Amino acid sequence: MGSSSQFTQPSDDNGRDYLDGQLLIAMPGLADPNFEHAVIYLCAHSEQGAVGLIINRRANMLTFEELIDQLDIKAPRPLPSPPIFFGGPVETDRGFVLHSTDYASEDSTLRTSPTIGLTATRDILRAMALGDGPEKTLLAIGYAGWAPGQLETEIQANGWLTSEADESIIFDPFDERKWDRAIAKLGIDVSLLSSDFGHA
Repeated sequence: MGSSSQFTQPSDDNGRDYLDGQLLIAMPGLADPNFEHAVIYLCAHSEQGAVGLIINRRANMLTFEELIDQLDIKAPRPLPSPPIFFGGPVETDRGFVLHSTDYASEDSTLRTSPTIGLTATRDILRAMALGDGPEKTLLAIGYAGWAPGQLETEIQANGWLTSEADESIIFDPFDERKWDRAIAKLGIDVSLLSSDFGHA
């Protein structure tokens, strides 16, 4: 089961559908441990490939305070304690912040939708530590990446469902329910989904 045609997808001048700013929802049969029951926010998608952040898997090996200390960011104590997520298996030494657009850096914030931005610099972490950051944040280590055409192939092979992004899901503090909420938003009965990745 591929992406649903009921969702409007951005297209380039050649009519190709791109999924920037949308959610990828792993089908039950997607066995890759990195992506099992993953919900991914797609930050960029073009003919060059795709980049996204897993938004429902905690990275429990690091706390926000430890991250700030590692980056030598001076901040008052106690610090806020936003969770850190495993954004994907690529460049797991880099941090990315998905956030509401009440914060933006002219040089480093990518506007992924009218209401969501992506920033990957120390400045936003410093702002968060000082209490001057965006209202909504999701901090991730690493990202998920696809080569040209790879994501399209995986969708056609029943690996992923797609849905328009919902901020209440992206920034839901209960990450363990994001997959169920994303599936429910599509109006799909999970028991009817095929568990055979790669078989139509």
